[in-house]
This record gives sequence, structure tokens and C-alpha cells, in this order.
Amino acid sequence: MPMYKVRSFHGAPGAVRAEQLPTCMYRLQNLHRGPAAAAPPHQEEVDPSLLALESRQEEILKRLYELKIAVDGLSKMIQTPDADFDVTNIIQADEYAPLTASAADLDSMLGKDYGALKDIVINANPSQPPLSLLVLHSLLCERYKILSAVHTHSSVKCVPENLLKCFGEQTRKQSRHEYKLGFTLIWKNVPKPQMKFSIQTMCPIEGEGNIARFLFSLFGQKHNAVTSTLIDSWVDTAIFQLKEGSNKEKAAVLRSMNTTLGKTPWLGGNELTVADIVAWCALQQTSCSNAVPANVQKWMKSCENLAPFNSALKLLK
Repeated sequence: MPMYKVRSFHGAPGAVRAEQLPTCMYRLQNLHRGPAAAAPPHQEEVDPSLLALESRQEEILKRLYELKIAVDGLSKMIQTPDADFDVTNIIQADEYAPLTASAADLDSMLGKDYGALKDIVINANPSQPPLSLLVLHSLLCERYKILSAVHTHSSVKCVPENLLKCFGEQTRKQSRHEYKLGFTLIWKNVPKPQMKFSIQTMCPIEGEGNIARFLFSLFGQKHNAVTSTLIDSWVDTAIFQLKEGSNKEKAAVLRSMNTTLGKTPWLGGNELTVADIVAWCALQQTSCSNAVPANVQKWMKSCENLAPFNSALKLLK
């Protein structure tokens, strides 16, 4: 006896006929009919924002190609730092005004005083005296009537006598309003020199090189872009390589200085600039000041023939 019965699929009433079963999984449109019977293909509309993006991309690629051509042209003109392009002629053609004849608009640089004395305040560490700022102070005294003062902060225990008298004997016999500029130096335990000329409204200018740049700008000298860039480069080189760099870096800087000073009497051209002041002071504070090339030695003597450099030399003794 069977366990269960299965309905017959063939011939019995209600049986599933073979022709009722599907002959394919799904139907497709007949592609073999004539052209007139074929359905028109479906065309999607292109988004206008995509067209705009494509146009913008093509424009950028075109500009990049033009820039590449321009850079390739420049690279053929100037391939190395020792290329034929020499800025010496541009520097020599720059017009200079002597320090004693030029002047800056102190009101535009330091702000209007409204009757108060414009006072530049510098904090410096006595263990690392900023010689360049002392040289610049002496040069400013030749141009402006300056009220100078030296103080000691409580963070410093002892300051050598020569640093306390770095501005000479200060005997003020006139009232403050008769001076053009105030210059106050505070010996303080700071990691690097700091300067302010508006105590309440400005952040300090930090670093001997940056302060030297600002103080020298008070002479009002104007230079073209090439000379200004060269001077800034020499200031950074003097601070970071000649003063703080390795022996190898110092030797490379001295060679570069010797080459430059073989063409012009000063590092920035035909007149003394802040680059000469900072570089000379950096040399004095390194161990290589006695072993320098011939052109550098001649330049150092030219600096020392000026009174402000001589006063800074006394501080090193």
C-alpha cells in the first residue's frame, strides 16, 4: 500500500497541460522587425550643471597648459642659482639716500603721539645681548633726538656693568616732550628679544632680525623689490646660519659673503643697510670672526670705522 498518492499530470481532468508552462524566463522586444516597426530609442537628457562642470574643467586644463609653457620658458632662462641672470647691475642702479639725509614718518609708523613721547621698549636677555639693536640705537641717535634708558627686570639676578651702561651715561636735562623718540632697553629673562612701541594695543615683535628690520625702517630708506629681497635674505642668513648654524653652514655663508663683497662694498649694494649691521654683529658673536676671507675682512674694517660699531665692540671686551 503506497504511503501517499500523487495526482496525475497527464490526461486526467484538471491536469496541467504542457502548453500552459512558460517557454522562457521573460520576453524581449523583437529586434528583427523592419525599421518602421522598431521603437525609437530612448535618449536621456543631459543635466546642464554637468555640461557647465565639463566646460569649466576644460578651461582649467587650458590655463594649466599655458602656465606649464610659461614655467618651461622661465626654466630655460634660469636653470641654476649661478645662472647668467645677475642682479648686481639692478642693485647698483638702485637709488640710495644717506642715513643722515633720509627720514621716516614716525606718526605713520608708530602712531600719533597726541603729546606723549613715542617710546620703543625692548626686552633682551643679558646672556645674549643683541648687538645689532645697540648699533641701530647709536645710528638712530645721530638722526633723531632720543631719550634712552636701561632697566633691569626682577627675573634677572645680575647684569654686567657694561650692559647697564650700553647707552652711555644718561643724564636727562630736558623734559620728555622735547625728545623725538624714546628708546628703553629692559634686561629680562626672555628666550629672544621682544619689542613693543604701543604697550596696550600691539603684540610684541620677536627676534633680533625682525626688530632690526623695523628699527632700520625708521631711517626711511627706499629700495626696489630686488634689493629689498636681497637685504631680507642676508638678515635671515646672518641670524639662522652665521650665528646659529653649524660650522659647515658658517663656512658656506662666508664664501657667499666674500663673493658678494667682491662686487659691491656692502651686502645690499653701495650703501650700508640692516643686512650689514646684523651680519657684522653675528660675526662678532661667533668663533669665526678672526678667520674670514679677504673681502669679508675688508668689509668688517669698513664697518668698524663707523662710530656705532665701535661702541658695540666695547661691550664684547
